[in-house]
Amino acid sequence: MENSCELCIYRSYLFDNLDKKEFALLTLSKKELEFRKGSIICREGEKIKSFLYLKQGLLKIYKNVDNRREQIIGITKPKDFIGLLSAFNETTHLYSISALEDSSVCVIDIEAIKNLVIKDGSFALNLLGKMSKINDQILGTRLNINLKNLRGRIAYILLMFREIYKSEIYDIPVSRKEIAELIEMRTENVIRILSELRKDKIIRIEGKSIEILDLHRLEQIAEFG
Repeated sequence: MENSCELCIYRSYLFDNLDKKEFALLTLSKKELEFRKGSIICREGEKIKSFLYLKQGLLKIYKNVDNRREQIIGITKPKDFIGLLSAFNETTHLYSISALEDSSVCVIDIEAIKNLVIKDGSFALNLLGKMSKINDQILGTRLNINLKNLRGRIAYILLMFREIYKSEIYDIPVSRKEIAELIEMRTENVIRILSELRKDKIIRIEGKSIEILDLHRLEQIAEFG
């Protein structure tokens, strides 16, 4: 899909301070790709060729463990840069990335971004700031999850998706197994705790649809769990 960066509402997030020549070169190397739910954006071990930015949708970042199971590292939301932490110190992707729902990804040649970093100090500082923020988010999320008991972890994830979708009612985009991978629990424990929250009338479950019935109690569980 061809799309004008000049008109993009996300331009100001990183590229707004580029001069006209720099921005024109960036635009020439950029494409917008559409990925259907379940599609692989990149695989662990593949050569890094592009700078990726999620414009719309939801992605999961994961690593294959012992060639038998996946360990989900995180969920990527719109306005997030994908794989940014390894883009400048690795030649291959450290993780695999796939679409949790239909998604739109901006793809920019990695060499174009590296040239901007070399030539434009302000851009480089801005990019470093984004990288630090991503690192802080990953570490903060992992620490928050690890410090909670099982109920607290489930509540945290339900509230995370509430924040993503800006609604008390949403279709959860991950399976019970994927939730377990994300918060390092057994799948049967995820199913059991979701059932307990349903019986306690804190949430309603209908297939993949989740409705938060008692936000205050769920927040209490997430905070003190």
